[in-house]
This record gives sequence, C-alpha cells and structure tokens, in this order.
Amino acid sequence: MPHSALSGTTGQPFRLADADARDLSDLVDAERYPLGATQSSTMRAVIARCREELDAVGCSLLPGFLRPDALARAREEGRQLSRKAFFAGQHTNPYFTADDPALPDDDPRRWFMDRTSGFVTRDLIPADTVMERLYVARGMKELISACLGEDRVYEYADPFAGLVLNVLPPGTQQPWHYDTNAFIVTLMTQEPEQGGLFEYAPNIRSATDEAFGDVGRVLRDEDRSAVRTLDLRPGDLQLFKGRFSLHRVTRVAGDEARHTAIFAYSERPGVIGRLERTRQLYGRVSEAHLQAEAQHVRSDDLID
Repeated sequence: MPHSALSGTTGQPFRLADADARDLSDLVDAERYPLGATQSSTMRAVIARCREELDAVGCSLLPGFLRPDALARAREEGRQLSRKAFFAGQHTNPYFTADDPALPDDDPRRWFMDRTSGFVTRDLIPADTVMERLYVARGMKELISACLGEDRVYEYADPFAGLVLNVLPPGTQQPWHYDTNAFIVTLMTQEPEQGGLFEYAPNIRSATDEAFGDVGRVLRDEDRSAVRTLDLRPGDLQLFKGRFSLHRVTRVAGDEARHTAIFAYSERPGVIGRLERTRQLYGRVSEAHLQAEAQHVRSDDLID
C-alpha cells in the first residue's frame, strides 16, 4: 500500500522516520536550509554564522527552519503528545543536588526554585512525527555536526532523553539550571501568549570554575548584565551550549502552553543520562539507566 493511503498521528499521510534521509524538504525550508548540501554557498553561510555565534555566546538561532505546513503538523502533534507529559513539581537548585546546611546561605547550591514544566519522553513519541523524523535524519545530524565543528554527532542511546517534548502549560516554568551535555538542539512548536522566555547567561562558569558568586547574583536577580533573552518563535531551530551557560524558561501566562522539541545529540555514541536526574525529570528509570550508572565515568569535575 502506498504511503498516501496510510494515516499517521494527526490524520496526515503516514511516513516513518528515516535515519538515512538527507532530503527533508517536505519539513524544512529548503531554500534557506538545503540539508544534505552542506557545501552549497547557502549552507556554508548558515554554518559559518552558527559557528561564530556559538563561539561568541554559546547560542545560535535558525529562524523559520520548518515549513509552515510542517509547523502546523508539529504543533498539532505536540498538542496530542502533551497529554502524556510527566510533571515532576520539584523544588530544585541549578545543580539538582540536595540542600547542604553547611554551606553559606547565599551559596547558589542553597537557592531552590520551583520546577513545574513537564516532559514527554522518546519512548512515547511515534515514529511518524515531525520531531522524530527530524531527530534521526542524516541530513539533520550533518547540519548539527557542521555547525558545532564536529566530525559527527550521535543520537543518545538513552531510551527516554534522546528526544523529548518539553511542555509548559500556563503557570509553569523551567528554573535556572545547566545541561549535563555539552550542547542541545531545540525546536519550538507552540509559543505561549505571555511569558515562556528563554533566558541565559553565556559561559557564566567554566570546566574549572563554578563561579558561585556570579551565579548567585543572577539567581537573586541582583545582576542581569550577563543575561540574554532569546526571541524564539515557532518553527525556529536553536543550537545551544548549555553545559556552561546558566539558563531558564520564565513562567508561562495566558491560555496557550509552550511546547518545544528537544533533540539530544553527543560527540560520542552510547550516551545515557544520569540515573537521579532521569528519575527527577521523567519520574522513572530504565534498566539501561541502572546499568549505565554503575559504569559512569565523569567527563569533568562540575557539580552536575
């Protein structure tokens, strides 16, 4: 039976994710972003700009990445998937660690905030969705690796965290935190009426310095000179180095939720998320997480 006779997640023609796909012109604005043609003058200019911005401020935006019809489909898919979101409702610091009364009161490790956002994990995301097709495609990986200056990037081996939908209904937020991986790729599929702003402090810490004083001043809203706000719109693709850049999504207001697909890639294969953070974010762990935790070797000396 031809693809056109089948129906997928939203009643649209069913098309499974293809890991070998380079041509994603049915999803991506191919005039602005001709995936699979990384040596074209258009893509060379895109890649050069991304590299420059990532080196300077750890963040780069590819506006209007999705075609309007693909964005409409992704938005509807996100609305349906959001019903499966897990909401942790945690009180957490930027490092996902427990309180330590031995530390000074103004230490950022003692600054706890409400994390109320939700996540839909990869094992709940069908193979015909826009986000799954983008995540696994070779053309997407070639773009990301070129922008990062890497020979190759790999999908996470993590059964939950490789691809997730971040869901922030009205009244929820994602507080200040760092990412455990060096970089992340996101795609907003639905913006809220108010709030839901992505804010970040580029390279506020380094691999050898937690910069607790600077971090504490940002957390307490005493000094916002290092804080940037990104003007994200649905269909925009964001590349972000969140390991050293403190970041958050502000509280959402209005009637619409904020939905963002998060694509996790790594410079090495076989990456699986840390056990405790997985439990905190998604409310469960798998056998793969238990096995990986027993064999875990830290890549740096940072707290998280």
